[in-house]
Amino acid sequence: MPPPKLRRRPSLLAGAVGSICLGALLGAWAWTSTTNTQEVLAARHTIERGTVITAQDLERVRINADPALAPLPGSSYDDIVGQRAALDISAGTLLTAESTAEAVLPPSGMSVVGVALTPAQAPGVELRDGDRVRIVVTPGEGAAAPSGSPTFSEAEVVGSHVDQATGQLVVDLLVPHVDAAVLAARVATGNVALVLDSGER
Repeated sequence: MPPPKLRRRPSLLAGAVGSICLGALLGAWAWTSTTNTQEVLAARHTIERGTVITAQDLERVRINADPALAPLPGSSYDDIVGQRAALDISAGTLLTAESTAEAVLPPSGMSVVGVALTPAQAPGVELRDGDRVRIVVTPGEGAAAPSGSPTFSEAEVVGSHVDQATGQLVVDLLVPHVDAAVLAARVATGNVALVLDSGER
């Protein structure tokens, strides 16, 4: 007696093939999701500028890799603990290289004063952090030149950038705390010029 013929059920076969394909797709998605993420550092709660960062302030989180972002990797956890916050860091914010510093600016006893200068008030060479400069008081419009040596304030450059709206050069100057008010008052008049002194030590 011949053996019975097996019936092929197309619906079952199609279902099995579909399940295999779906499993493969889910596996590929899971693998891609894992490989396209990175572990980075984030603030567990708000960290105020100038405070020492502790282990309780940080947490490791995983985010999708994005070339537009440059957060600190989770592996830098031990290096960041003990540094100071260079700016206010809100809770949940990803930390970057600009978020921390070994020392706070300005340090104790010092102040930072900003001065906006036109091209005629500043030297043509590029200013760099650490440059020693003098802010010289100049005569106001229509005023005669001073007969004696002009008044000036000594300072150190700690930052500079060009204001895109005005085209002026904005320079951040580090000065002793006791001199900050006087320098700020002189700068506010607009009658000043910046002189770059020798960088030789």
